[in-house]
Amino acid sequence: MEDAAALYLGLISGTSADGIDAALVSFEHGLPHLHAALTHPWPDALRTRMLAIAQGEEMLDLDAFGRLDVAIGRCFADAAQALLARNGTPAAAVRAIGSHGQTLRHRPAGEYPFTLQLGDPTVIAERCGIDVAADFRRADVAAGGQGAPLLPAVHAMLLGGQPRDRVVLNLGGIANITVLGAGGSVFGFDTGPANGLLDAWCQRHRGEPYDRDGAFAASGRCDPALLESLLADGYFALPPPKSTGREHFHLAWLERQPRLAALAPADVQATLLELSARSIAEATARHAAGAADVLACGGGVHNPVLMRRLGELLQPRALDSTARFGIDPDYLEAIAFAWLARQRILGLPGNLPAVTGARGPRVLGALHLAPAAATG
Repeated sequence: MEDAAALYLGLISGTSADGIDAALVSFEHGLPHLHAALTHPWPDALRTRMLAIAQGEEMLDLDAFGRLDVAIGRCFADAAQALLARNGTPAAAVRAIGSHGQTLRHRPAGEYPFTLQLGDPTVIAERCGIDVAADFRRADVAAGGQGAPLLPAVHAMLLGGQPRDRVVLNLGGIANITVLGAGGSVFGFDTGPANGLLDAWCQRHRGEPYDRDGAFAASGRCDPALLESLLADGYFALPPPKSTGREHFHLAWLERQPRLAALAPADVQATLLELSARSIAEATARHAAGAADVLACGGGVHNPVLMRRLGELLQPRALDSTARFGIDPDYLEAIAFAWLARQRILGLPGNLPAVTGARGPRVLGALHLAPAAATG
């Protein structure tokens, strides 16, 4: 049996690339307990470049690809070391790190489906002296799945078992919902944009990485014609399982709209906020009609304008933060990747086929040994 006091460290940088979330977690009776967490900033130049590549604005040759993989890996290692130093935890106390990496492409459909996350895990293992489990999505994609979302298993563990259906809503760069059935069923999918387009438009027109308190969107008015055109995108009508990312919903996608040039930037921002809220609410109504409540996590919980609009559109379902149940909304994803590292160490499946569409449960991730483990 595994020691219940064993520590795992989860690392995640999401679609918005607004920082590397790190969480130090132990598991008692299989349930996660958060000991410490922090968000480690990206260097501005590296973040700008990663977003440009993810949105198809910059192409890489093989040498540049290799250098970027190492640069991202070093930043992930820095995040892990910063958390351990702040908490006074020695590396030897951590059984494994679970690193999601930074997604640059996610193409789970087509003749050659693939998903690509950078952040060389061998660099993390070498620098931290801790075994690293990484590359969690590809085994699910190889089994015919979407490779995402991977959080629903943890959502069910922490927030399931209710007498009525419940939805857990993750508001990252992309939004995804987990539907927790009263009878124990679990499924989920990416609904479309959450913060990603809002952040990118704000960066372009305000020079700020995100719309603080939703003030930019609140200063404009939603344009119904642009909104309906955006909602006509085929992704929204696809049935689950489905997943998406910046390679689909990016500024070039928005700029194909001929009406865009006629609108003030603030009105576009207001329309993008309504796009996020409407697409989430419509997906929830379609696939979780009987849900009693919706519990939100991720960076979007800090946007009061988005949360207020979601609360209106999701009625009669009550909208709240996972904080209501003692679960930090900023670090639930990082906790999930600590759990995925534990699953990999124990040789247990990490995916839910009902969510991803994979042919069956799969042990996710590859294990990269720290130098002492490799030689000793």
